[in-house]
Parts: sequence; structure tokens; C-alpha cells
Amino acid sequence: MAYKHLLVAIDLTEESPHVIQQATELANLYQAKVSLIHILEPVSLAFGGDVPMDLSTLQQEQMQHARERLDTYITDYPTLTSEQCFLCYGQARQEIHRVAQENDCDLIVVGSHGRHGLALLLGSTTKDLLQNAPCDILAIALQHKTNNE
Repeated sequence: MAYKHLLVAIDLTEESPHVIQQATELANLYQAKVSLIHILEPVSLAFGGDVPMDLSTLQQEQMQHARERLDTYITDYPTLTSEQCFLCYGQARQEIHRVAQENDCDLIVVGSHGRHGLALLLGSTTKDLLQNAPCDILAIALQHKTNNE
């Protein structure tokens, strides 16, 4: 199968360029389009959902910071355009699936951190993405650096 459109889900951490680079190299093999997606989950979820204060300013600041970070990838990867960089607000699996379907993506690429047992193969977000996925999913193994590296 030749992929035509890769959707690369990134978390804007220091590992994101590695995931983007791997996806870009794969896309070059297939002469495929690459899009990026980052999901901001509601701040209230981090606090258990019921927060007695207005978090809209904090959410807006997070959104602005994330947009600035995505814009740096447009600069670093000349094949990307702003139309190919999605910044969404909501639950990661739902938003990634939605954007993949709406943009006819046939491969979702995501980084996965090594852990123990089954999570050694799939991180929680990657495992969640597999449920009712609209297309193939490729997990890029991310290695944690030690102090000796």
C-alpha cells in the first residue's frame, strides 16, 4: 500500500522533531503529503474536571504557546504549510481521528515512549488511538536519554 497523506500527532516535547523527521522520510518514499496535529486537552481535566475558577486565560496562553511551537516546525520543515498544521482542543483520540477522516489521511504517525509490559510497545495515547482508528497507525519508538548520553 502506498500512503498518500500522513497525519503526524505530536506533543510538542523535545521528541517531536524525531517523530516528524521519521514521518517525513517515510512520506518522501511514498511522495506523500505530511500534516501535523497537536491536541490541547481542557485544562479542567488535569484538575479532575470540577474547578471553581476561570481557566480560560490559562487555556488561551497554552493555545498561543502551542501555535508558536507549531509555527517553528513550519520553518524547520519547508514542506509543511500552516494549512497542514492542526491545533485542536479536546480529547486526543477523538480529535486525531476526526482530522484524519476530514483530511483523507491514510496513516497516523505517533511517538511512543517505552515502558513495561504491553505499554512497552504502546503508550496510553497510542493504545487509545487504535480504538476505531480510521486508518493505519505507525508508532515511532522514542528512547529516553540517560545522564550518560
